[in-house]
Amino acid sequence: MADAHKSFDSIAALKAFVGQPAVNGDPIVVDQATIDTFADVTRDRQWIHTDPARAAAESPFKTTIAHGLLTLSLVTGWYHRCFAFPNRKMALNYGFDKVRFTSPVPCGSRLVGSFQLARVEDIRENEVRCHWKVSIQAEGAERPAMVADWLMQVRY
Repeated sequence: MADAHKSFDSIAALKAFVGQPAVNGDPIVVDQATIDTFADVTRDRQWIHTDPARAAAESPFKTTIAHGLLTLSLVTGWYHRCFAFPNRKMALNYGFDKVRFTSPVPCGSRLVGSFQLARVEDIRENEVRCHWKVSIQAEGAERPAMVADWLMQVRY
């Protein structure tokens, strides 16, 4: 992948990256069109996400906010732009051990995803489970919008 920040051509390369500083993705703007599209796909059209006029009048945030699950769904796109896996035979999203939505994402926010490899666990020959610490933060915000422990299984 041409724009990847880090490349892992083997399990040994993944293991060598454990505990290294986080890799940050490029900012993604979460605008109203993105929020509305997500609301349509998930059928979650709660006004705090989809009604800018009502949100301006009634919400403590004075604007619409992104769904927490929209924020979470951005993780895989950043991951594939931040990392390349030459020689990889397969990868599976194994799930999350923890996800917390720790701060709202106001419409128009520029979000940045951050990934730190915390642990690599051997599963079987040529296959590992990677434990990633993920953080998503709006530029200028005091706290992350989301933190998660994400597990990806990789086979070489």
